[in-house]
Amino acid sequence: MRAWRRPARTQWFNLPNELVLLWYGQASVRPGPRAWEDPRAMKLRLLQLDAFADRPFAGNPAAVCVLPRWLDDATLRAIARENNLSETAFLVRREQDDDFAIRWFTPAIEVDLCGHATLASAAAVLDVLEPARDAVTFHSPSGPLAVVRAAPGFRMDFPRRAPAPFELTSKLADAIAEALGAWPRLVLRSRDTLLCVLASAEEVRALSPDFAKVRALPIEAVIATARADEPELDFVSRFFAPAEGIDEDPVTGSAHCSLAPYWGGRLRKTRMRARQCSARGGSLICELAGDRVLLEGRVIPYLDGTIEVPG
Repeated sequence: MRAWRRPARTQWFNLPNELVLLWYGQASVRPGPRAWEDPRAMKLRLLQLDAFADRPFAGNPAAVCVLPRWLDDATLRAIARENNLSETAFLVRREQDDDFAIRWFTPAIEVDLCGHATLASAAAVLDVLEPARDAVTFHSPSGPLAVVRAAPGFRMDFPRRAPAPFELTSKLADAIAEALGAWPRLVLRSRDTLLCVLASAEEVRALSPDFAKVRALPIEAVIATARADEPELDFVSRFFAPAEGIDEDPVTGSAHCSLAPYWGGRLRKTRMRARQCSARGGSLICELAGDRVLLEGRVIPYLDGTIEVPG
C-alpha cells in the first residue's frame, strides 16, 4: 500500500468575489476584490451633525461633505439624494485664503441659502477639521457668511430678508387655508416663501398640512408662525417645502432671516428666542443687526465617515 503524501503545493482558484484555496481536499476562503469595488473611486469625508439641537437626535440633521475640488452638479445631486437629508452642504477650501466655498443641495434641488447646514458646516470646520480656529467664513450664492464661536454653540451672520405685503387674491387665500388646514390672520411674502401668521402657538403645533396642496401653491415654501405661549420664547414656527423635496423641515435657519425682522417689529425687540416646533424641534437665538440677522444655535455631532463616489 502506498503511503499518502502531502501535495507539493496548493492552488488558488479565482471566483468573482472571492479566492478559494483547495488544500487537503478542503476549501478555504480568503477575501478578494469585491464586485462593487472600483479602484478609481474617490473617497470623500462626510460628517452628519444635528444643527440647532440641544440634545442628540433633535434639531435638523445635515450632511457636510468636504471636497478637494468641485465635482459636477450631477454627482453633487446624487450624493444629496443618497444622504436623503433635508440638506447636504459641500465645502471646498479656497486657494486665496482660509475660507471655504459652500453649496447646499436638498434631495431634489440646489438652494441659495441654508442655515442649519451652514451651522453644521461651521461645527465640522471649527470642532473637527481645524479646532484651533474660532471663526470661519463660507462664500455662498448668497454672499459671504461669517460664523464665530458663541458658547455653547456658534453665531452666524446671515442676510436680512424681511417679508412684505403682496397682492393676495381670494383664490390664493383659500388655497393656502386648504393646504395648511388653518386660516392665517396675515400672509406676507419673502422672495419665494410665504409667511403665514396664525392665531396661536397651539394652532401652529397642531397643523397637519396637505402636502400635495402645499406643493401646488405658486411658491417654493410656506412658513407658519405665531407668538410663543412659553415665557422663555418669543415666537414659534414651522416650515413646509414639498416643492423643494422637503415636506417639513425640522429647523430652518434661513426662514428666520424673515421671521426675525417680522417679529422684531411686532415685539419691538432686536434679540429674540425662537423655537421651530417640528417633530424633532430646534431652538435658535435671533438678533437683528442692520441689514443682517445673527442666528445662534448648538450643534450635536452624530457621524464622521467616508463615502466613495465614481472617480
